[in-house]
Amino acid sequence: MTTQQVQAPFPGVFYRKPAPDEPVYIEEGQAVQAGDVIGLIEVMKQYVELKAEVSGTLESFSAENETVLEAGDIIASVEVSE
Repeated sequence: MTTQQVQAPFPGVFYRKPAPDEPVYIEEGQAVQAGDVIGLIEVMKQYVELKAEVSGTLESFSAENETVLEAGDIIASVEVSE
């Protein structure tokens, strides 16, 4: 199977949860559909949803919750379903 890396589209802070007291959007090992929200990136107090571009299984997160990212940093890996 093919693995696709999810990269930060711009610099900001990555969040796996919609709010501090909420559960994560998705756990490692769970199925994900193209368009599913897998996290948020905050830049200048604006939150942008980070969505999966392909359907498959979220293998792992490379970025932890509240990690400061640069554009192009790898956030997660998705094993693409065919």
